[in-house]
Amino acid sequence: MTTLQIVLSAASGVAALWLLVLIALDRLPDNSLYAALGLIEVGIVVELVVGLVMVFGGHDGLNVTAYVGYLVGGLLILPVAVLWSLGERTRSGTGVLLVGVIVIPALCLRLHELWAFR
Repeated sequence: MTTLQIVLSAASGVAALWLLVLIALDRLPDNSLYAALGLIEVGIVVELVVGLVMVFGGHDGLNVTAYVGYLVGGLLILPVAVLWSLGERTRSGTGVLLVGVIVIPALCLRLHELWAFR
């Protein structure tokens, strides 16, 4: 699962840079950015499935509630940020997308830490 988390974090980093450029230029996100965010969300769904399989496969000493909470929370971050951004078609809405994208690597890191300390 570490490889998937690295890929998700790297993709989120690229999206964050893209969003920073859009904010600096005072431009709104276009369909290609939303498609990239959709791909990141697909990766998060894969992470959820893999994470649940790992939990049901054995989890001695793992805080299952926290782990599943981070998996599900990660799944909700981008859709909420996208909906907010679509409702707020200004630089602020793009900033909300930036915050959502930055949260994804933090959640991946926390998932990795929870699994490593079990």
